Amino acid sequence: MLKQFQISSLDLRLSIMAGVLLVMALVFHLASGQFITAENLYNIAQQTAVVGIIAAAMALVIVARQIDLSVGSALGLVGVLIAWLMYTKGWHWVPASLAGLAVALAVGLYQGWLIAGLGVASFVVTLGGLMSLRGAAFLVASGKTQPVTDPLFLMLGGGLDGAIGPLPSLVLALALSAWLTFRMLLRRGQQRTHGLTPRALWFDVAVTFALCAAAMGFALAMNAYRIGDKPEGQGIPVPVLVWAVVVMVVSFIVNRTRFGRYVYAIGGNPEAALLVGIPVRRVMLQLFLLLSALVTVAAIVAVARLNAGTNSLGTNQELYVIAAAVIGGVALSGGSGTVLGTVLGALVIQFLESGLLLLDVDIGWRMVIVGQVLIAAVVFDVLYRRATGERVA
Repeated sequence: MLKQFQISSLDLRLSIMAGVLLVMALVFHLASGQFITAENLYNIAQQTAVVGIIAAAMALVIVARQIDLSVGSALGLVGVLIAWLMYTKGWHWVPASLAGLAVALAVGLYQGWLIAGLGVASFVVTLGGLMSLRGAAFLVASGKTQPVTDPLFLMLGGGLDGAIGPLPSLVLALALSAWLTFRMLLRRGQQRTHGLTPRALWFDVAVTFALCAAAMGFALAMNAYRIGDKPEGQGIPVPVLVWAVVVMVVSFIVNRTRFGRYVYAIGGNPEAALLVGIPVRRVMLQLFLLLSALVTVAAIVAVARLNAGTNSLGTNQELYVIAAAVIGGVALSGGSGTVLGTVLGALVIQFLESGLLLLDVDIGWRMVIVGQVLIAAVVFDVLYRRATGERVA
């Protein structure tokens, strides 16, 4: 059946994850009666954005057989620095954000040089960064909370005015649906041009319809949520749009650039990649710089959403980011994984967190469950790769 409908192992994995999300939503809604509501879905969308932004780059780092345990602490350092410059020093949010980006890139350059240049294990380097950067976040503002009030900056975090409104949301969903339909027709035309047999028309139409329905359903759910006495719904939150742009950019880098091909070649076999002339050290360094840049974007969204920067910002975030990548199908052994998978992985984590919170599950049990879900995801990954003939290690 998979051959008949030309379904790849990757497509099947993503479909299974989408099905898991649907089942989780139904189960939590039946148990709590509050999960599939406009308010909860709106909050989930906002809360997932920060993890999803970082996970998009973390996926590439793991694909290249590396790891970064310091992203949560780096998020805290950059966020506190931006808030401190705005509140204490009176800077505008744009130069403050650029200063945060400069610090993040400096951290990425330092850690990347130790890993790529000197060959120190990324686990050790970033574990030290996890502690050091958390201490630096405390030192920046002496442990004091730094509130931010710039209305334009706060829009980047969602909230009262941090959404694009009902009409633009519907237009965006319709535009995405049109693009998905165009891509389906274009792919079928290209297959015929090259003498290939396209999938059954009804199957392609059904898949495209499901994706378009998901896009429209999301837009309608966001439009249904109203804050206070506002006459109209919120629409798609700005953090979700930022996340979407990040995913599209990183996906373009992965699928359409030489750099993206190099990353997967290095993850598949670093020694062979070096022998064929791939600049392994330079690519590794660029990976950590890319991750640092997206940590800055995530820090801006996080601070804007919280209306403040605190030294505890981003605590344990690295665990959720890595979990999102692994649950999304990125192999810890390197060489395989997708950016789109991290989107579904981040949603799985947030669905689980939100559902358990609605059921009033104790924080201790929530941590136990999330940890076990991560282990289950790795077990599923190993068994799935064995079943489909992919490389396991």
